[in-house]
Amino acid sequence: MRIDNGTLILAADGAKMLILRNDGDAKYPVLATVAHAEAENPPSHEQGTDAPGRAFSSVDGRRSAVGETDWHQQAEDQFAGRALAALEDAADAEEGGIVVIAPPRMLGELRRQYSNAIRRRLIAEIDKDVANRTSDDIARAIAAHEG
Repeated sequence: MRIDNGTLILAADGAKMLILRNDGDAKYPVLATVAHAEAENPPSHEQGTDAPGRAFSSVDGRRSAVGETDWHQQAEDQFAGRALAALEDAADAEEGGIVVIAPPRMLGELRRQYSNAIRRRLIAEIDKDVANRTSDDIARAIAAHEG
């Protein structure tokens, strides 16, 4: 897939996000960093110590288990919202399309939180984990995408 000059790319995982802009052309992309952020997100067992709860039915006396809160996943979901807010800020200052690259679970959370402005400009979604890779690796992942 080729991306035009001015296209914004959001590469995110649960703890790191990069917003890049193609300053090159469609044939030879040059990805420049517009924004980046990292979140400290330790495993869930380090964030909360509550044991799973129990619920009691007042009608027939049955009991059922209530699952333990996944603090790590909640932090990743909140980070997805912050990444999209940063993308919207960058998109306000730039024109052109938007490409989102994230692992499948993060991509699902990002999709759930897309604004209408992002949906209108979205060119492609790529389910790869490249947030910790170089901009050249990200450009290769976009080029290899069949869109």
